[in-house]
Amino acid sequence: MSLSRSGGGGVRGWALQSPADQGSGAFSRLFWRRGHSGPQPALGGQRASLSTGGAVHTRCWPEVRLAVFGSSSSSNAESLDRLLPPVGAGRSPRKRTTSQCKSEPPLLRTSKRTIYTAGRPPWYNEHGTQSKEAFAIGLGGGSASGKTTVARMIIEALDVPWVVLLSMDSFYKVLTRQQQEQAAHNNFNFDHPDAFDFDLIISTLKKLKQGKSVKVPIYDFTTHSRKKDWKTLYGANVIIFEGIMAFADKTLLELLDMKIFVDTDSDIRLVRRLRRDISERGRDIEGVIKQYNKFVKPAFDQYIQPTMRVADIVVPRGSGNTVAIDLIVQHVHSQLEERKLRWDLAALASAHQCHPLPRTLSVLKSTPQVRGMHTIIRDRETSRDEFIFYSKRLMRLLIEHALSFLPFQDCVVQTPQGQDYSGKCYAGKQITGVSILRAGETMEPALRAVCKDVRIGTILIQTNQFTGEPELHYLRLPKDISDDHVILMDCTVSTGAAAMMAVRVLLDHDVPEDKIFLLSLLMAEMGVHSVAYAFPRVRIITTAVDKRINDLFRIIPGIGNFGDRYFGTDAVPDGSDEEEGGSAG
Repeated sequence: MSLSRSGGGGVRGWALQSPADQGSGAFSRLFWRRGHSGPQPALGGQRASLSTGGAVHTRCWPEVRLAVFGSSSSSNAESLDRLLPPVGAGRSPRKRTTSQCKSEPPLLRTSKRTIYTAGRPPWYNEHGTQSKEAFAIGLGGGSASGKTTVARMIIEALDVPWVVLLSMDSFYKVLTRQQQEQAAHNNFNFDHPDAFDFDLIISTLKKLKQGKSVKVPIYDFTTHSRKKDWKTLYGANVIIFEGIMAFADKTLLELLDMKIFVDTDSDIRLVRRLRRDISERGRDIEGVIKQYNKFVKPAFDQYIQPTMRVADIVVPRGSGNTVAIDLIVQHVHSQLEERKLRWDLAALASAHQCHPLPRTLSVLKSTPQVRGMHTIIRDRETSRDEFIFYSKRLMRLLIEHALSFLPFQDCVVQTPQGQDYSGKCYAGKQITGVSILRAGETMEPALRAVCKDVRIGTILIQTNQFTGEPELHYLRLPKDISDDHVILMDCTVSTGAAAMMAVRVLLDHDVPEDKIFLLSLLMAEMGVHSVAYAFPRVRIITTAVDKRINDLFRIIPGIGNFGDRYFGTDAVPDGSDEEEGGSAG
């Protein structure tokens, strides 16, 4: 690869040429040109151009103006004979195909790492508020232009752990009966802006950017209708939104931090559409071509192609343009670096230092029995059997104590003697327990023992060994949890980081803050203050509060690593309270 000066006079730039292309007319060039006299684009910088051979498409780009050129070779064209179904194959049986929100499976394994497409990072500071919004990338282009392929290439090249890929195909409007009949005969225009529910798209993208969970419809292309079940997606480091009308709405454009238009030859797009609709959606060639000529091509010319001018980057040849994808990835990396937030444990430690414990905290009365059980489980010489036995006793007492804070109302029942008894009954809808793995699951049997038919959910939050941040890796919550009183269980809380993130997840699922009870056998004052300050209406209930944590943010005097002592696994070398690679307190 060689670097040479390109242009003279008023053109200042550099040309990048590979050894294979030296001496030939086919080579890729990158031009940086300073200066831009037009109106400021969405990204607040100058313009970028990505093109092939002939025309140069100029688009927005921060601080630099660049153009990527490449020769148009026949190798980039796809063979019609190879892509079309074999002659005489007949019409394929209709298969049920859905939008799937482009989020299945919930993780994407690349050569480098596993990328979680249904998770979310802990973008919440010691106040429980979000500091930075996610970086949203919009991918527009014609039908079958390769937008999803480009999106997946960007995801793999980005190599970030949390990504959401949201497809516009999920947001087709619900059709009337008359429109259903038109669609069945290929007479309904699915390539018109009016076919999409932009209000739902905008509200969904706003919530994802704020790190909140969203419900996304699943569209069935066979029946041209939304399925009954919707998908739950969560915010992430990067959100990629792709669709033919991704740039057709002004409000939607304002939510996108980067806009990419995938420009693919119309013949290639037609061939891809034929292959997809015939093999995957059970349609015949005549119907596909009729729909293409009547709706798809006119819509592209009228609504889609004009949106190319609002794109920051135009990518010719789609997934074949690796130079463009590399440039996109570099820019996104720089943006993520600027938005990066570390859990500031020092801020957590100093917040409300020496302040009185919050009113939302309730500590189990330290009777001689309770203090005796604490003495046993804190003793380093206690055997595992005794540790488990007395921990379970404390858990049972803790659960019983926590249930006294549930709402109760007056009620009257008749005794077997036929007399009225004025009593109390639970005034809520249902009780759900949620354990923070792994130590939190040890409290589940105590909850089941006192709450008949209680529902149980689990959350796995692990500490990133490189950043020290808690990260959500697994989540399984019962359906319709928003109306329940939720008992959130973790055996020890030191910094409060994992507890805060778990509370944030519950809030994302529309559980009211005042219906969340955080239960722990042992807490540090720092953790109590952190959770209470971030979420002042969450009830915090424990059997004991220790005043100090050490420089490694371990509870002092503490209880040791509860999970290791309970499950009999090897202890962490420093004897910490935290799970090794587990919850961050």
